[in-house]
Amino acid sequence: MHLTVRSQKMDLVDLHLTQLRDGESGVILSFISPQGNPPRSGQRKWSFQRRLEDMGITPGTRVRVVKSAPFRGPIELQVRGSRLAIGRGMARKILVRVER
Repeated sequence: MHLTVRSQKMDLVDLHLTQLRDGESGVILSFISPQGNPPRSGQRKWSFQRRLEDMGITPGTRVRVVKSAPFRGPIELQVRGSRLAIGRGMARKILVRVER
């Protein structure tokens, strides 16, 4: 039996969820506040953050872009075995770590 191991250096890149291509996946790092700042520890959660967490979109969760609708439409995601769609405005506030 012959086993081949590819040694290829992958870079970790932090992106907004809107920057992922169809079929690409990553791990959610954090959310960006409506004012554009990352949350501080102990800070109250924003309503959009609570909504995302209710849908299973939480930091540390793997997410995959199934399809990105054209003309700035919603983004279809696969999260924890379920598919859901979110708007680009909300997706822009989600930071994801991707291997590239």
